[in-house]
Amino acid sequence: MATVSFTSALNRFFPGLKAEQVSAPTVCEALAQIERRYPGIKDYLIDEQGGLRKHVNIFVEGELISDRQKLSDPIEENADVLIFQALSGG
Repeated sequence: MATVSFTSALNRFFPGLKAEQVSAPTVCEALAQIERRYPGIKDYLIDEQGGLRKHVNIFVEGELISDRQKLSDPIEENADVLIFQALSGG
């Protein structure tokens, strides 16, 4: 199973958020599984058109995903996936 981790900034919106094991062939399916465990998180990560929001990045095995619209990037069986919320401000 792949491990999906989150930056600590997301805990502010989803208390108790922790790394989760998923069995998913793509980023899209991994997010669907995460949504079932943390209802509402997908709306925070995905925009109204189904693409990744500008302030969110997802890395699979340390590589930024390339498909921000359909989230079709593959996830290998034991991959590490990081969902990263970009911070802004000064």
